[in-house]
Amino acid sequence: MDPLLIYAIMKTESKYDPHAISRSGAKGLMQIMDKTGAWGAEQIAIKNYSHEVLFKPHVNIQIGCWYMSKLIRQYDDNVDLALAAYNAGTGNVAKWRRNPEYSQDGKSLDVIPFKETSLYVKRVNLHYKFYKFLYRY
Repeated sequence: MDPLLIYAIMKTESKYDPHAISRSGAKGLMQIMDKTGAWGAEQIAIKNYSHEVLFKPHVNIQIGCWYMSKLIRQYDDNVDLALAAYNAGTGNVAKWRRNPEYSQDGKSLDVIPFKETSLYVKRVNLHYKFYKFLYRY
């Protein structure tokens, strides 16, 4: 995983607050939902997992990186699709890709119909570009 992309996600998700909790219950730096946290912990063999460990930066980032990496692979390295899925869920992205109003080719998205998700993808990309400039990456 590109660390600058992860920094951009954390900046957008939690503004680097390890104790952040969203309206929907997502936790920590990368705003991991309990269900995703439990699944990720099982997949990457985190022992003694509980939802409270999502507030520990090293655990939250480990699970968030695992999940983002999985999404990037799932969407054939299309980071924007992975970001949309990270924010709105893979089910929504699948539905949008099947709808010609949002995707002309059924693979990419021409329009993200959720305003929050559209802004999220734009914000992460803006932070990502800023970090790449700042660190000459």
